[in-house]
Amino acid sequence: MRVLVVNAGSSSLKLRLLGDDDGILASTDLPAPGGSADRARMAAAIAGMGPVDAVGHRIVHGGTQFVTPVRIDRDVVERLRALTDLAPLHQPKSLAALAAVEAVLPDVPAVACFDTAFHASMPEGASTYALPAAWRSRWALRRYGFHGLSHAYASRRAARMVERPLEELRIVTCHLGAGASLAAVRGGHSVDTTMGFTPLEGLVMATRSGSVDPGLVLWLEEHVGTPPAELAATLEHRSGLLGLAGTADMRVIIARAGEGDPRASLALDVYLHRLRGSIGAMTASLGGLDVLVFTGGVGERAPDVRERAADGLDFLGVSLDRGRNRALQGEGDIGAKGATVRAVVVEAREDLEIAHQVREVLGGGPAERDRV
Repeated sequence: MRVLVVNAGSSSLKLRLLGDDDGILASTDLPAPGGSADRARMAAAIAGMGPVDAVGHRIVHGGTQFVTPVRIDRDVVERLRALTDLAPLHQPKSLAALAAVEAVLPDVPAVACFDTAFHASMPEGASTYALPAAWRSRWALRRYGFHGLSHAYASRRAARMVERPLEELRIVTCHLGAGASLAAVRGGHSVDTTMGFTPLEGLVMATRSGSVDPGLVLWLEEHVGTPPAELAATLEHRSGLLGLAGTADMRVIIARAGEGDPRASLALDVYLHRLRGSIGAMTASLGGLDVLVFTGGVGERAPDVRERAADGLDFLGVSLDRGRNRALQGEGDIGAKGATVRAVVVEAREDLEIAHQVREVLGGGPAERDRV
């Protein structure tokens, strides 16, 4: 089954055509300013890829309605549209991409795959906010978690790399990119994560603040008169590493910190403090740790971040081989010999996870996942 994977980003639309052996048969990134791609350009790009048997769409938010991948029809589209308020920055882009691809491939079955679905089975203790029951019920206020497609793939891939059954492992997956989150994965299931009702909660990110005291936000609104729209824009787009160091590029921050730049050093210290503490919290949710996984742009390509994060985790049994960590290109084991916790770097491949879910929904079967 040749699966076209569609991933709508903030300014581009990524198209990947995967074959039966999970190899990438064709790949293209189309500009999509404002989340809308040119349909004529998209039609030409898809036509140039060759035959497509099925389409898989990455959808950021499935709410409480969609906790597994689902074949797309008109009813599903309307229900996804109704969830826009939960993800106003992401859902419209996904829906626009869905409509655009459907116009090009109207007779090809399509499946929606959700970033929130992997975390839908978290225990109530992890998913529930300490808010009035009436609020939680009326507005579906809960910790949804995100990056689920990446966490699901990374945990399964890590189990293969350490040659142990996924069902017996306690894994913390660190998806570190422009957006960043951790997941505590036990037996292949998410039991905790750092993002919550929105992707703002949790770790320090490229331009997002991560968790801040809600009282601070209320104070800015009540005592400074900061409008809600300004608060949202600042927390989402002008905070995080950008707010601390003046740049959101981790490579630049590491270089500047090495040169003694105080803003860059502070940004790195804040980032690592939150990262180490959150890995510890995820480990506590699991009752121990067997494998620590780094993935995403920073997780895969910033050995300094991996090394400094692990330096504070020796009490958990985490220890990296400095030479292997620094020399690694791509995927691999970076743990020190004799360490009780395995540490690995996994290439982020949401496209593979989406393709596998599409095959399951359309009849490819769970056995397809064994090739990870």
